[in-house]
Amino acid sequence: MARIIAIANQKGGVGKTTTCVNLAASLAAMRQRILLVDLDPQGNATMGSGIDKHALEHSVYDVLVHQVPARQVIQPTGEAGFDVLPANGDLTAAEVELLQVDNREQRLRAGLAQVAGGYDYVLIDCPPSLNMLTLNAMVAADGVIIAMQCEYFALEGLSALVGTIQRVAETVNPKLQIEGILRTMYDPRNSLTNDVSAQLHSHFGDRVYRTVVPRNVRLAEAPSHGVPAMYYDRYSRGSKAYMALAGEIIRREEKLAQLAQTRAMATD
Repeated sequence: MARIIAIANQKGGVGKTTTCVNLAASLAAMRQRILLVDLDPQGNATMGSGIDKHALEHSVYDVLVHQVPARQVIQPTGEAGFDVLPANGDLTAAEVELLQVDNREQRLRAGLAQVAGGYDYVLIDCPPSLNMLTLNAMVAADGVIIAMQCEYFALEGLSALVGTIQRVAETVNPKLQIEGILRTMYDPRNSLTNDVSAQLHSHFGDRVYRTVVPRNVRLAEAPSHGVPAMYYDRYSRGSKAYMALAGEIIRREEKLAQLAQTRAMATD
């Protein structure tokens, strides 16, 4: 069964979509079966994966609102090697329409349950707000990767997001946890970057990924070509960073699996 990871932050412009697309491609390059779920009405993850959001017959909106089977909506990316549950502007209406249905926060979980067995990881690109779409992502997910810049105001927003994750875990999804903190647009020459980074390590310990994503022009240019950065410039610092992050995530997963196996054997 897939490990479902939401990539979230209510602050925009912190690299959520860049992370989702490039992490999906990097994990796929490591022979993992990947589904990227675009849950942002802007549809940037869809376009950045090479899928035309304007030409979609169905989108994740139909999965959420009309309960169209996800397998009928999922599209392959071809060269990048992962699948996409795409989004476009139709998703804007889902926020209002979901308020009128039963189990509205469970719709994405139900849709993914039909297809998750075919993947190793499902990555969900959340919108830049704590709304019904983000709630659906957190109810469906096993963990949340928080993408954030090392800036003062980012710390303030982080506390609100952590509080939301805790409330979801206490009420509707007890398995939900913080998967990791990813520092994006990282510039070690900036003293504030280093100060905020130190605070993150102090509060979150080893949940802060060792991998950092630097400011990198290739990461910014790749979406306009409809490909992940590794297929635009595989030798760029941004591409290398996301490959390193993919490796770190897989190693963490293997370590947790080994610990669980050891505990199970000890119990027997």
